[in-house]
This record gives sequence, C-alpha cells and structure tokens, in this order.
Amino acid sequence: MTRKIAIVGPESSGKTTLARDLAAALGCDWVPEYVREYFAAKGNSDYVLDDIVAIAHGQRAVEQGVLPDQDWLVCDTNGLVCKIWAEVRFGHCPQEITAQWPAHDYALHVLVAPDIPWEPDPLRENPTDRDWLFGLYEAALIEAGVKYVVVRSGREQRVAAVLAALATV
Repeated sequence: MTRKIAIVGPESSGKTTLARDLAAALGCDWVPEYVREYFAAKGNSDYVLDDIVAIAHGQRAVEQGVLPDQDWLVCDTNGLVCKIWAEVRFGHCPQEITAQWPAHDYALHVLVAPDIPWEPDPLRENPTDRDWLFGLYEAALIEAGVKYVVVRSGREQRVAAVLAALATV
C-alpha cells in the first residue's frame, strides 16, 4: 500500500523543490500542485470560492490517480492548503473543501517554514504574511491530530529531516 507524504506551508517556502528532492531521495513519484494546471486551463488567475473547491477536488483526484505500486507518494500540497486559502481569502472553508483533506490519509505532513526569500509568482498573494500563515498551518495540523514535521534551512537539511521523520511512521 502506498503511503502519502503531504508537503504544506506558506507560499514561496520551497514546497515544490522539497517535493522533487524528496521524491528523488525516496525513488517515488510526486504529485505537483493542481492549482497551476487549473489556472493554466482557465486562462487567468482570477478566482472565487468555487474555484478553490474545484482545485481541492482536482488535487485529490490527481493524488488518487497515481498507481499504488510504490512505497511512498509525495504530494506537493493537499486539501489543507485549499482549506487555509479559503479561510484566509473568504473567511470560511466550505465542507466540500474540508472533505478533500482526509488528514489521516497521509502518513506524514511536512510543514515547510518560510525561511527562504520570497519569490514573486502570479499565483502568490501573501509576501508579508508567511509567518502568520505558517502558524495557521501548524494549528490546523495540531487540531487534526496528525503526524507532522517542521522543516527549515537548506535543501539537504530539509530532506534529511523528512527522512528521519519517516523512520518513525
């Protein structure tokens, strides 16, 4: 049975780089952020709450579409990211999004600290709120009662911290 690792955290904290590095270290597949595919197909990055609902469904569908012939699957974000996004932008999170984050379906959540420089991107909105957002992610993980590890520093240190945490799951 494939066990999933979810990489979560504030924008521009190095989640995608970590997902790629971790998948390489584990010799497994990784699931990219569905949001980029969604907005590319849409042709713009304007959105309403229904778009976040669709993105949450799409992210989960991509995860579920990976064939279960490997020990691990690295997910570059999951429904938690959509949950926090909806709460921050719209003040609440609909059940349709929450349902796309079955928190205990992941063997480990990796919360990435925003300790690298901000990099502009058309899909990023919060250059000054990354530490606050980090706190929201950590509070959600604690509330859900799931196993998680916080990673900081450089690429090698982040991968090493995740591999050490995986030895305990």
